[in-house]
Amino acid sequence: MKSWKSAIGAAVLSVAFPLGLACIWPTLWTCLLLGFWAVAAALFSVLTVRRHFERELWKQERILQQTAIRTLNHHRHDWMNDLQVLYGYIQLGKPDKSVQCVERIKERIALDSRIAKLGIPSLVFYLQSFRTVGGSLQLDIEVEEGLHLEDMLTPEAGDELTSVIVQMVRACQFGGMAAQGDTLSLRLTFKRDEGDIVIVFGSDGLRGRAELFQKQIFNIVQGKIVKAERLTAHKADFQLRLPMGM
Repeated sequence: MKSWKSAIGAAVLSVAFPLGLACIWPTLWTCLLLGFWAVAAALFSVLTVRRHFERELWKQERILQQTAIRTLNHHRHDWMNDLQVLYGYIQLGKPDKSVQCVERIKERIALDSRIAKLGIPSLVFYLQSFRTVGGSLQLDIEVEEGLHLEDMLTPEAGDELTSVIVQMVRACQFGGMAAQGDTLSLRLTFKRDEGDIVIVFGSDGLRGRAELFQKQIFNIVQGKIVKAERLTAHKADFQLRLPMGM
């Protein structure tokens, strides 16, 4: 970052040389030199800024691609584990266990389908990829059947909702909510309620720090169309509420 800013600064400062010449010897040639030099410095600055943002965009695309690859590999690993367990039950002649394994697989497929149908790309990608980068936080997601947020929210409202959810999860993940080395489980439920979109979240592991979590959440939603409220005084259960059609 410093290198490209320094290059632009040097280009701007270099204009001082022809400017000084034009002030000392105000002739046609020195004025032309000043004009050409200033245009060249401006073009150099514009191209430098453009190259910088192109590199930043390339870096962001690479990060996105790497996250997608890790997510796909993680899902593939989960599927292989499930298939190995199912194959083992079949070999051992345990039909009851096989059926239970198949039901678990069906539940996971149904949940992935409901998450995908939320329809907000940034939110879907975040939820689907979280398991690969969640670290010490386990996210337990539930989605009401038939909930399609893309039909209820404008793109701007959808992006704001995603931003609030991401910040809320990060507050739980990195806000000192759990002792170092412990795994914290956070429940996240998407549903409709009286014409509003509601996201209920909470964790039994946050009971001792519910007040701190509440303060962080209310700071996150301050000035936004998404509103937060605490459900019960003795538990760390909260909800985000957003009117449909926003």
